Amino acid sequence: MNTILEHLTGMHVMTDQVIAMDLLISAKSGVRNYAAAVTEVGTPEVKAVLMKHLDEVIDMHEQITMYLMEKGFYHPWNPQEQLQLDLQNMQTALSLPS
Repeated sequence: MNTILEHLTGMHVMTDQVIAMDLLISAKSGVRNYAAAVTEVGTPEVKAVLMKHLDEVIDMHEQITMYLMEKGFYHPWNPQEQLQLDLQNMQTALSLPS
């Protein structure tokens, strides 16, 4: 979609939200993968490297979560607000031209 149309339709915000949520999901996956790898590793040196990466991806997850919350895109502690937001996003997606 062209930038002018995105701003006219309000889709530029939706795009930011979609990108940030995708990044959050990837960070969550990274946390799970590093945590699993730490439990399987055979040497203390490799374990230390994986633990460092795990700490970094946890920090990244927190930063992304805070960004989404500040922008009003994510309400992890209020399921009703999150459900409303999800329903609004669904309606927006359904109303887009095919």
